[in-house]
Amino acid sequence: MLLQVNNIEVVYMNVIQVLRGVSLEVGESEIVALLGANGAGKTTTLKAISGMLKTEEGAVTGGDIHFDGKRIDRYGPEHIAAMGISQAMEGRRVLEHLSVEENLLVGAYCRNDRAAVKRDIEMVLGYFPKIKSLRNRMSGYLSGGEQQMLVIGRALMANPRLMMLDEPSLGLAPLMVEEIYEIIGRIRADRKMGILVVEQNVRAALSIADDGHVMENGRIVMAGPADTLKDNADIREFYLGLSAAGSRKSYREVKHYRRRKRWLG
Repeated sequence: MLLQVNNIEVVYMNVIQVLRGVSLEVGESEIVALLGANGAGKTTTLKAISGMLKTEEGAVTGGDIHFDGKRIDRYGPEHIAAMGISQAMEGRRVLEHLSVEENLLVGAYCRNDRAAVKRDIEMVLGYFPKIKSLRNRMSGYLSGGEQQMLVIGRALMANPRLMMLDEPSLGLAPLMVEEIYEIIGRIRADRKMGILVVEQNVRAALSIADDGHVMENGRIVMAGPADTLKDNADIREFYLGLSAAGSRKSYREVKHYRRRKRWLG
């Protein structure tokens, strides 16, 4: 396995426990979806892997994380990034006063192979033709979908072995979500990298994932192959809004439906 997260616990400010025994694996050329509602602990899991917890007074207090056979949960984010893990943060955090091309160059800041970096810029823009013609435009003037394409491309410019995407569908129109997920699938096929996707949009994530993990209250409560999860009655009801008969539930029914206690067992 490329990435192994083994029974980790995360505590903020030595007081607040956010993750409770989280385990998952990502293989080479595999897409794994980490699913769940807002506040479930998905982003914290990514920060534990990338070393970003240290910037927010958080720490892995139990378990361990291995990347390519090496333990990494004691390293800082710069060391982990240099090992081949890149993360596209939630919220389309482009550098607004830099051009599209300059944003992409920032993604390659730890690389010294300038000729390869130049080639990779063209490769990234080939995946995202909507921003190729905008390469000299200030990124702050891009649309939301174009900015999301840019942050994924910037993460790709690090030439990672594992790319982590935090809510790539957030705030985007359905057609744009479909396009972005199609591109993510192409990147995996072409680059043979592992991809860990954090999402609330279960339908989109499971459309391209090999495996999925569902989080609630800092725990993994369900895991399995993506096709199995898509057919699971609980997933269909709680996250896709479909009853056992296939009809869509009303917002009121979904909002007030209590999750089964066995999920949190």
